Amino acid sequence: MSRTSRPLLWRALAALGIVGGATALALTGSPTLGLDLRGGTQIVLETRDAPDVVADAAATDRVLEVLRGRVDGLGVAEPSLTRSGEDRIVVELPGLQDPAEAADVLGRTAQLTIHPVLATTAGEATVDETGAPIVVGPAALVGEDVDSARATSGVQGVLGSVVDVSFSAEGGDRWQALTAQTACAAPGDPARRIAIVLDSQVISSPQVDPSIGCGVGMYGGSTQISGSFSQERASELAVLIQGGALPVPVEIIEQRTVGPTLGASAIEASTLAALVGTALTALFLLVAYRLAGLVAVVALAGYAVVAYAGLIALGATLTLPGLAGFVLAIGMAVDANVLVAERAREEYARRPRLERASELGYRGAFTAVVDSAVTTLLAGALLFWLASGPVRGFGVTLTLGVVVSLFSALVLSRLLTIWLLRRGAVRRRPGWTGLATIGPVRRRLERVSPDILRPAGRLLACSAVVVVVALAGIALRGLDLGVEFTGGRSVEFSTTNPVDADVARAAVAEAGLGGLPVQTTGDGGIAVRGNDIDDADVAALRASLAAAGGGAQVEQDELIGPSLGAELARGALIALGVALLAQLVYLAIRFRWTFGAGAVAALATNVSIVVGWFAWTGRTIDGVFVAALLTVIGYTVNDSVVVFDRIRAERAGRRREPFHRVAGSAVLSTLPRTVNTGLSTLVILGALLVLGGETLADFALALILGIVAGTVSTVTVAVPLAIVLQRRFGDHDRARPGNRPSGRTGPPRTRPDRRSDGAVV
Repeated sequence: MSRTSRPLLWRALAALGIVGGATALALTGSPTLGLDLRGGTQIVLETRDAPDVVADAAATDRVLEVLRGRVDGLGVAEPSLTRSGEDRIVVELPGLQDPAEAADVLGRTAQLTIHPVLATTAGEATVDETGAPIVVGPAALVGEDVDSARATSGVQGVLGSVVDVSFSAEGGDRWQALTAQTACAAPGDPARRIAIVLDSQVISSPQVDPSIGCGVGMYGGSTQISGSFSQERASELAVLIQGGALPVPVEIIEQRTVGPTLGASAIEASTLAALVGTALTALFLLVAYRLAGLVAVVALAGYAVVAYAGLIALGATLTLPGLAGFVLAIGMAVDANVLVAERAREEYARRPRLERASELGYRGAFTAVVDSAVTTLLAGALLFWLASGPVRGFGVTLTLGVVVSLFSALVLSRLLTIWLLRRGAVRRRPGWTGLATIGPVRRRLERVSPDILRPAGRLLACSAVVVVVALAGIALRGLDLGVEFTGGRSVEFSTTNPVDADVARAAVAEAGLGGLPVQTTGDGGIAVRGNDIDDADVAALRASLAAAGGGAQVEQDELIGPSLGAELARGALIALGVALLAQLVYLAIRFRWTFGAGAVAALATNVSIVVGWFAWTGRTIDGVFVAALLTVIGYTVNDSVVVFDRIRAERAGRRREPFHRVAGSAVLSTLPRTVNTGLSTLVILGALLVLGGETLADFALALILGIVAGTVSTVTVAVPLAIVLQRRFGDHDRARPGNRPSGRTGPPRTRPDRRSDGAVV
């Protein structure tokens, strides 16, 4: 074995080990599904300051432990409770479709105290469970003295269910002392009663049994609360008593409920979109790049396996936007393979040696691939840090997808290509590889003059008109902000029989909620949104729609508090602003500030066009839409990065030519990659738009608009603005004496130049 082949062998073994391990993990494990995919209820609680306690992280942790006991009493399988920040708790209850029950149990403070009843009027006056006035003395026991509580059937002679309460060791001693004192009063005397108080209300005030002697009390550390309770009431009291008292009050600021059928249909639709989109993308790669396309398809299969195994290994929760991000990342992984293939075609045209052209293609595309990945990682990091709920899952999936796509394109594809090109049959027939031929797009572009960007100012003016029209939609029509940003409640129902909008509005009015906006969804559902919809209103709406449609079911219920809505809106604006600033700083460092300004201007144009389109068409702006915008920022900047990377390389060897001509040549050289990558990605997104269901339709539409606008804006905004700034602040845009442009059209065929970073361009 030669020395040069040993590193290749070790890389191949390492890659094989990674893919093999990922395959084993993917076959034996499964990712954790978010509630939007498996159905259930998510509640976000925020702790508030009490008179003597600050709602800091320590207090929130104590609340969390109390809530665990309450959630266990609800009987929900695999509940999840986690602290978010210092004062928030996220509770996930899979399978629970009644958020009112969970909200009532979790939000109550359950201040349990046990008091003696006084025979005099000197004390705290209240009423017992029958409404009769009684006077209670100071609390003898508190909630912390309770060890356990459970609902049981009443014994003979006791009506209804009862609650058996066991005390801790110290609580048992206090209970015995209290009953020993109370037993000294005569039977029938109010002082022989004990008041059990929950949240300042007497829930039971039984008399101590006559068999208990004065000064002896009840020993054994347990008692029984009775009061003709129903089984449900007894179970609820047991949960609250078992949970104890919350150290600080809590407030529900967010609540989401998703029906199991909606989650199942979302998984089915996304899976179908992934299969169809991936199959069409694979077919496109095979037709466009032949054996090189086959290598890309195999590498993409490895990418899918490793990315899926990565989700399992990280224990990441797969949400609906995250599932869409996983599908989208397949299209993103194509970009690097297409970029390498196009660079290899250019190198083969200069020097017809397959293996050498392929290696130079990887080297030449390396910096553009890495720069594109970094800009997308910036967007993914912002989604994770600044977003909440399901959108954060999209950030995790996007970040993981970008990292794995680098492994797929720069390791798997490279190893497979080297192995393939060393086969004798392939060497004898270079046309099979797809690298020895120039595509139809590039052949046409060779006849285009590189002076196409000379009128840079006119291109900017035309782009400005488009932006003004888009922004006019925001000014004239306004933005239809979802409840995530405005606060309020949005409930979506499915009906047995289709119900049109007029019938639905009549049903909503019959429920006493006339005037609320009513929308019909693409899958035959009815969505109602308002600021003051409570649980009773939801029940009334369901009953009214059921009468109109032969049956109704809550498919999705989303409640956002006004303070959280304002916070999410502020966070969305901060995320967009930071994303633009981060891209500007990174591009300015990697290239020059004029390039960075052009790229950010193009991104701002893309954002304006997408937001303006949603404003003109009246589509809802929600958290998933913000995720799409941030993805557009991270994904469409790839076009600018690839073009500017080529401009930098071309400029190094063509200093004497006008800058606009060098930039035009770079645009023409990279346009085949842009067209092929855009088509493959749009195939994926088109499948999501058509097959992904109503939930993913707006997400896919926003990305399609952003990618198309991003591809165009690179040529009409990013590069022209860089040309204008270069004329104003950079090198003078005119040829130096003695060097006139040759007049030859098409991208110039210069000798390969070795750059300082080792890439050959």
